[in-house]
Amino acid sequence: MSDALRVHRPAGGEWFGIYLVDKKVGWFFSDLSLVPGHPGQARSVEEQVFKAVVGQTAVERRHREERIYESRPGGRLLSFRIEDKGDGGTQTLIGKASPTGIEVLRRRPGHADETLNLPPSAETVEDADQVRVALLRNAPVSGMVLDGVDLQVAKVTTTPGASERRTVNGVPMTLRKTTTLSDKVRVPALTTVSAQGDILETSLGGTSTVRAEPKSVAQRLDKVEIFGLSRLVLPRPLPAGARDVPGELTLVLQGLGPEFQRATPRQSYRELGGDKVEVRIRAAAPLASELRTRPLQAPGGADGGSEYLKSSLAVESEAPEIVAKAREIAGAETDAYAAARKVVAWVGSHMKKEYGASADRATDVLRQMTGDCTEHSLLAVALLRALGIPARRVDGVVYVQNGDGVPALYWHEWVEAYVGTTWTQLDPTFGQPVADATHLTLGEESQADIIPLLGKLKVVDVVPAG
Repeated sequence: MSDALRVHRPAGGEWFGIYLVDKKVGWFFSDLSLVPGHPGQARSVEEQVFKAVVGQTAVERRHREERIYESRPGGRLLSFRIEDKGDGGTQTLIGKASPTGIEVLRRRPGHADETLNLPPSAETVEDADQVRVALLRNAPVSGMVLDGVDLQVAKVTTTPGASERRTVNGVPMTLRKTTTLSDKVRVPALTTVSAQGDILETSLGGTSTVRAEPKSVAQRLDKVEIFGLSRLVLPRPLPAGARDVPGELTLVLQGLGPEFQRATPRQSYRELGGDKVEVRIRAAAPLASELRTRPLQAPGGADGGSEYLKSSLAVESEAPEIVAKAREIAGAETDAYAAARKVVAWVGSHMKKEYGASADRATDVLRQMTGDCTEHSLLAVALLRALGIPARRVDGVVYVQNGDGVPALYWHEWVEAYVGTTWTQLDPTFGQPVADATHLTLGEESQADIIPLLGKLKVVDVVPAG
C-alpha cells in the first residue's frame, strides 16, 4: 500500500474555508481513500467553490476533480474526471491514462465533443497527498502533476519542516510544517499539520489561506466585493500626461518584493529602503525599426519562445473558429504590430464589457462575446497566436476612477505581443494599441503568482511629472 494511503487522515474527507485577505470567499473539500470493491485502486477527490461580488454581480465558480490511481507504492494515474460549473464556463474532462498517453474527452454545452491526446503521465498516488507523505518519510517528495485547470504538467515538490510547539484553541500542540512549490505557480504553499496528521491550515503568500473547519462552517461565506477588497488607493491624483502615449508615471510602492519587480524597457526600479521602491513606467509605441512581418518567433522562454505561440486548453489558437476570425480581422496585413492593433481594436469594440460573465476558454469567449479584462485578453491572445504573433497575458494594476470617485489602481489583465524585436503592451479592454503608463505589470499569465501582493502592496506616493 502506498504511503499516501497509510498515513492518518480524517474519515470522510476534510473541509476547509478559503480566505482572501481575511475574508472568506470559498470552501475546499479533499479526500483520498481506497475505491470500495477495488483494493488495488485509490480515489482522490478535491472540490472547490468560490463566491464573490465582482462589480455589481455575484459570481460563483465550482471546480471538482476525481482521480483514480493504482494503490501500490508509486501507483500510476489511471483516470480522472474534472468538472467546472458557473463562472468561467461549464465543461467536463474525462481522462483515461495508459503508459502510452492520456486520452481526454472534453464536453462543453454548445460545442461538439472533442478528444484531446496528451503525453503519458508520470503522476503517482503519492502526489495526491505530498504533504503527509513528506512528513511520514521526513524527506522531500516531488512529482510531475497534471493541472486540472489547463491540463499542463508542472513539477510539484513538498519539503518537510521542523516541529514546533503552539497553543491552538487553548491546547498546547506539536505541529509540523511543510512547504509545497509548483513550477507553475511559483508561490510557496506553507501547510501546518497536527501531530495526529490533521491539516490545520495552508497559506499561499500570506494573503490567501485555507483553514480547516467543520463542513457547516466552511460553507458559510462572507459577502466579499473583490474590487474594493484589492484596490490600491492613490495618495494624490495622477500627474498630467500620465495617461497619454507617449507618457510616463512614477510611483513609490511599499510591499513590492524583488520577485515582482519586472524590469523591462517599459518598467524600471530604484530601491528607496524601508520596504519602499520607486517604479518608473514609460508608455510608447514601438519604433518602426523594431517592427517585422508575421509570423514571428519570440526569443527565450521555457520553450525557446514557442510557448507564446502554442495552442492550449484555454487559449485554443488552433481552433478553426479562432483561426477564421483572426484571418478575417487581419486581412492581408503582414506587419505584426499593425495586425496586433487590428485584433485589439476588434476585441475592444465588439465585446460587451460585463463582470460575472467569465469564460475560461477562448472559443467560449468568441461565442458569447461578453466578459471582463480576462476574457478580452484571452481572446486577443488566441487571435494573435493564430496569426503567428507571439503573445501572452500579463497581470497587474491599472488606473481607474470607479463610481465612488476614489482614484485608485485596480487589478487588471492585458496583453503583450512580440511584434518584431521587442515586446509591446496593448490593452483590448480599453482599446489601447499601446497600454498607457498607468498599467503596472506584476506577473505573467497566472494571477496566482501575484496573490502574495493582495493586501500588502500599497502606493505610498505619486511622483509629480518633471
